[in-house]
This record gives sequence, C-alpha cells and structure tokens, in this order.
Amino acid sequence: MAQMSLQEQLLKAGLTNEKKAKKAKKASKKTRDMKREVKAAAEEKRAAQLSKDKELNNQIKQQAEQKALKAQIKQLIEMNMLELRGDVTYNFMDDNKVKTLKVNSAVQKQLANGLLSIVNYNDDYAVIPSVVSDKIALRDDSALVSQNEIEEPDEDDPYADYVIPDDLMW
Repeated sequence: MAQMSLQEQLLKAGLTNEKKAKKAKKASKKTRDMKREVKAAAEEKRAAQLSKDKELNNQIKQQAEQKALKAQIKQLIEMNMLELRGDVTYNFMDDNKVKTLKVNSAVQKQLANGLLSIVNYNDDYAVIPSVVSDKIALRDDSALVSQNEIEEPDEDDPYADYVIPDDLMW
C-alpha cells in the first residue's frame, strides 16, 4: 500500500474539499517564500551592520592614531624646545604673514643657518633643533613653520672668503 499524504487522507475521509486543499497548499508555499525573503533580508541587514561597524572601527582607529601622533609631536617639542630670551628680532613667515620672535644672537645665527627650526606649539611658536623638526615633519609636516636649509659652502664660490656681517638686518 502506498503511503498517502495528510492532504490526500483528509480528502478521502471527506473532511475537506479540493478547493480548500489547493488553498492550503498555496498558503504553505507563500509561507515558505516569505520565510526565505525574511531570512535573506536578515542576512543583508547583518552584512550591512558588519560593514558599518567595520567602518566605524576604522574611524576610531584613525582618530586614536592621530591623537597618538599629536602626543608624540608635543612630547618631542617639550623635550627639545629652547628658552627664548633675547633682544634680537628674528623674522619668519607663517601662512604668508611675517612673524617675529625675540631671540638672542646665538639662536638667531642657528636659525639662519638651518640648525634650529620654528614649530607651532600651543597657539604659539617654539624653537627646536632641526634634527628634531625633521622627526616631527615625518609625523605631521603642518606643525613645522620655518626651517632654513643648511647651506654647505660652495667650493667654486668666489665670495667664500667674504663673510656677511652679523649685524646686517633687512
């Protein structure tokens, strides 16, 4: 004897009719389709949430890295900045504006020769050795305000024997 489905058994027993059986079969198919759609929508939502979370984590990571770089720059400046006390005016450019610092003559010579550099520090300026400013520029070159090139004397310079006076101001 062949096994009959529940639907066939109910039809044979007269508990239902053909129309109701087809309607039940159709409803069952709709339910399966709806379950598939709900499952697909849930998967899509989960994937979108994972993508959003990953992007947010990347932003947080970048912010942490930037904060760490700023802390490193601040520490480098604080550990290496020179005391600026003097009566000599040193002029430099910052955002196409001429700015001045009061320094002593030794600091002025070192700034002019490129041995010292000027950097932004706490809404003001700090003078640090150029070796340190090179390290800062690797992290964030916007912190560097003024750094003269270290000039090597040219061997063919006919004026090499003539020294520019220290008190020459422009």
